[in-house]
Amino acid sequence: MFALLGSSPYAFVLKGNYRRLKDRCVHRTFFEDDLAYFCRGFKACYKTYGSLENLFASAMARDGAGPGEGGVWDGIALFRETMAGGNNGRYTKHIANPYSASACKRMHLSLRWLVRQEGPVDLGLWKRVSPSALYIPLDLHVGRTARRLGLLDPARKADDKKAVIALTEKLRQFCPEDPVKYDLALFGMGVT
Repeated sequence: MFALLGSSPYAFVLKGNYRRLKDRCVHRTFFEDDLAYFCRGFKACYKTYGSLENLFASAMARDGAGPGEGGVWDGIALFRETMAGGNNGRYTKHIANPYSASACKRMHLSLRWLVRQEGPVDLGLWKRVSPSALYIPLDLHVGRTARRLGLLDPARKADDKKAVIALTEKLRQFCPEDPVKYDLALFGMGVT
C-alpha cells in the first residue's frame, strides 16, 4: 500500500492520485479499488473536518446526537457516513456499521493505535480523544480469553457489539482511565 501511496499518502489523497489505481490485490481481501474508496472518503473527511481526529472528536463531543451509545460509536458512525459521502453514498464492507450488532473490531483496533500512548504497538498520535473513551477490539481470541477469565458470560457465545460493551465495562472497573490497556494480554492468552 505504501508503495502505491508514495512518500506522502496525504498528498496522494488530496491530489486525487488514487484515480490511477486499478483493481490489483493489495493485501488478502483488500484491492486497489478498496484503497481508492478510502482515499475518496479520506478526502471528504479532510475537506469537512481537517483531520480524522477532528471528525471523531466532533462526533464524541455531541450530546445525544444519534441513535448509538454515544462517544466512540457515534465517531465510527460519522466516519462511516463521511466516507460513504465521499463515495457517492456507497458503503464498504471494510467499515462496519456501529448501529448494528457489529463489534467494529477494526475500527476499535485502529482507534486504540491512534489514541493510546502506553502500549508497544500504540502510536498515541491523537490528543483530542481520551483512552477512557475507547472500547476493546473484540475478536475470537479476546472473547475466548475473556470468557475463560469470567470477564464475559461464557453462556453468551457471540463476539458482537453487546459483548464489546460488556467486556469494556468490566475492564473499566479495573482501569477507568484506560480500559483497553488489557487488549494485548487478552489477545495473547487467546492465541495460545
